[in-house]
Amino acid sequence: MLKEYYTVREIIGPLMLVENVQGVKYEELVEIELPNGEVRNGKVLEVNQDKALIQLFQGATGLNVRSTKIRFLGKGVEIPLSPDILGRIFNGQGKPIDKGPAILPEVKRDINGSPINPFARDYPEEFIQTGFATIDGLNTLVRGQKLPIFSGSGLPHNQMAAQIARQAKVLSASEKFAVVFAAMGITFGEANYFIEDFKRTGALERTVLFINLADDPAIERIATPRMALTTAEYLAYDLNMHVLVIMTDMTNYCEALREVSAARKEIPGRRGYPGYLYTDLSSIYERAGRIKGRKGSITQIPILTMPEDDKTHPIPDLTGYITEGQIVLSRTLHRKGIYPPVDVLQSLSRLKDKGIGTGKTREDHSDIFNQLFAAYARGLEARELEVILGEAALSEMDRLYYKFADEFEEKYIRQSEYEDRTIEFTLNLGWELLSMLPRMELKRIRPEFLDKYLPKFVKK
Repeated sequence: MLKEYYTVREIIGPLMLVENVQGVKYEELVEIELPNGEVRNGKVLEVNQDKALIQLFQGATGLNVRSTKIRFLGKGVEIPLSPDILGRIFNGQGKPIDKGPAILPEVKRDINGSPINPFARDYPEEFIQTGFATIDGLNTLVRGQKLPIFSGSGLPHNQMAAQIARQAKVLSASEKFAVVFAAMGITFGEANYFIEDFKRTGALERTVLFINLADDPAIERIATPRMALTTAEYLAYDLNMHVLVIMTDMTNYCEALREVSAARKEIPGRRGYPGYLYTDLSSIYERAGRIKGRKGSITQIPILTMPEDDKTHPIPDLTGYITEGQIVLSRTLHRKGIYPPVDVLQSLSRLKDKGIGTGKTREDHSDIFNQLFAAYARGLEARELEVILGEAALSEMDRLYYKFADEFEEKYIRQSEYEDRTIEFTLNLGWELLSMLPRMELKRIRPEFLDKYLPKFVKK
């Protein structure tokens, strides 16, 4: 029998202070019963001797300090899990919102899982194909990696997220692959876009979708990525699947964290965010990876919008420290109408060298990447020189690299929202572009690869 308390001391915003409690634990779930019989939920944020601070899930409207009944449930937030969760849509509390039946759980798991022990980690070294040339060819995603997308307000990160969820795959047909998609603080229109897109393209069959809307409680937004990651851990380590977790938008998550921190009157850190923001983000990001002796794996693509496109803002800054690289979206390319507007020179996948090459993608992948990167960088330098000094100041070679940069953006970076490029197509496209340059300029490609591949693409 659960003990009931009528000892609410005060209610401030989304927080409630209860006195004279016994045996209450941090993160414990709470039921709040109103005088009219309505039951709401909350979670213990802090315990100090006989006092407990509770975060309300549904807000404080209608609560009465004297007549509100409190029950501590003796457990944390749990999510019911079974293989039937694939193809289902849930809210940030893990409740189905797709009008389907309730999940009959094989297991229930606490959403506050632990980061993977570094000693138990297996090194990420297997290629995941996203269908984007700018990612697969130049900033390769490796199974078990954390590779965030740094976007900005108004940039097409939602379209990219949906496209990656549709197209991502491991090249081995025998491997079971699933996507867990967590959307936090999004509008109803954005939620509808994701749901309808996944249904129309058939991607929903292998996807578990968690939707937290902008008008949902902040505490639910904080729980959403943990719901998604607990689901991913079940699929990966219980069902031996390779799971890609896409989380958008981590900026909304951090704003919710700041809101709760301000309500608790905590001393703020940089730009008002709590001082433990780094620790909190790492507890999410570090739940990705591969475990020795386990077949399944979790790969993460967190997406965040940089306030005012500022990479030094605490959210992208701390995310960059924890994760293994970043895909940066360019407002300049977006204004040109290029999709996806990936800034190749600003982007980086620190594990790309481990996931490419013979037996993974193709033997020439590394050389192709290095040469394309160098040629595009020189083309952008020629473009800047032309703006400052005029076209007459450019040498013949400068003009050639200028043209290469234009072709690279139009053919390699630009692709349609429903274009799924294979790695073979992406590598051949790189050779086709490099064939514009004299062979003597291709100094970053080994001679044996030049002899093998270049003649196929040189126009006679």
